[in-house]
Amino acid sequence: MSKIVVVFHSGYGHTLKMAQAVAAGAGANLLPIDADGNLPDGGWEALDAADAIVMGSPTYMGSVSWQFKKFADASSKAWFTQKWKDKVFAGFTNSASMNGDKLSTLHYLFTLAMQHGGVWVGTGMMPSNSKAATRNDINYVASSSGAMATTPSDAGVDEMLPGDLETAKLFGERVKAAVARWAR
Repeated sequence: MSKIVVVFHSGYGHTLKMAQAVAAGAGANLLPIDADGNLPDGGWEALDAADAIVMGSPTYMGSVSWQFKKFADASSKAWFTQKWKDKVFAGFTNSASMNGDKLSTLHYLFTLAMQHGGVWVGTGMMPSNSKAATRNDINYVASSSGAMATTPSDAGVDEMLPGDLETAKLFGERVKAAVARWAR
């Protein structure tokens, strides 16, 4: 059985809820980055032992949170020894606006994965972009690069849309399937 780790920072709980949905789909372990940008004890070892690393961050000012960036910078130790080379990587994000420059956050995560010599997995989902589509459909935010969610700035964690969370869960299932294929 593969080992999948979801490493993420969540400022207000929305990205945590999304991480939980990804982990549920992937059968993954959660590895939260704390408010100071640090991993819990054993976190680096869990990432080193993982077959796949799914990264998540809220989109703040067009990129990852500073806490996630601190983690990314610290991952240069793994980069230097190529510990994560050929691992499967994927990413997800949430912001308050429909666009919210979430794609730049996913590009940041993709670039980090490529620097580590990883293999990137996108959503593999068609967008919900017909006239009949509703805001609660799967992949309504229409991302191919990674899972995206939109939660209004005044919405609580419990107000996240089921469609966005289902998208995250299905994305986790795709990562799990990709790991199984890549490991053959």
